[in-house]
Amino acid sequence: MTPDEMLTTTRAVRKRLDLQRPVEPEVIEECLRLAIQAPSGGNRQDWRFLVVTDPQVKARLAENYRAGALDVFNAARDGATEEGSRKAYEGAVHLAETLEQVPVIVIPCQLGTLPGFTNQAAAGFYGSVIPAVWSFMLALRSRGLGSTYTTAHLRREAEVAAILGIPEGVTQIAMLPVAYTIGTDFKQADRMPVSGVAFRDRWGSPW
Repeated sequence: MTPDEMLTTTRAVRKRLDLQRPVEPEVIEECLRLAIQAPSGGNRQDWRFLVVTDPQVKARLAENYRAGALDVFNAARDGATEEGSRKAYEGAVHLAETLEQVPVIVIPCQLGTLPGFTNQAAAGFYGSVIPAVWSFMLALRSRGLGSTYTTAHLRREAEVAAILGIPEGVTQIAMLPVAYTIGTDFKQADRMPVSGVAFRDRWGSPW
């Protein structure tokens, strides 16, 4: 897989996660080793990755995930007027209903919190961990695995922290359900052209 192919076909995978095939711990470790090569603000490397495989813990996470988000996903799916949005929420509902069956759940965290944060502080705080999360997802894709970046569990952040023993002063960034994918033939998404999202030299100036 070329870098361009990997970058343009790493999708948010929900329905095509293989819930039956185990994921080897060595593969997760390889992907994390690649992920932590991502840039980190001030080279602080304040990220931490909590890898969950215990079935009972996953079941408790799934219960809280559904309690916090399933009704919202169902309503958004039912109210979606565009096909792309409807499919995305169908996938979100499917993931919520099957989360405990996913072989691995990864919770990336950042040391510290942002009470009363400024935009600059927030950008640096999240920008120091999200590149590593994306690198992890790209590494998964290159090995035939998939994931999706979801934050719905944060509606019950305190409950999830209690389940996982995450201490105060640590911020959960996302939840990444990880599994081998059913097939690897993912295509590029239907996106706006660059001219629709980029300006030249000044806001509003045509690309």
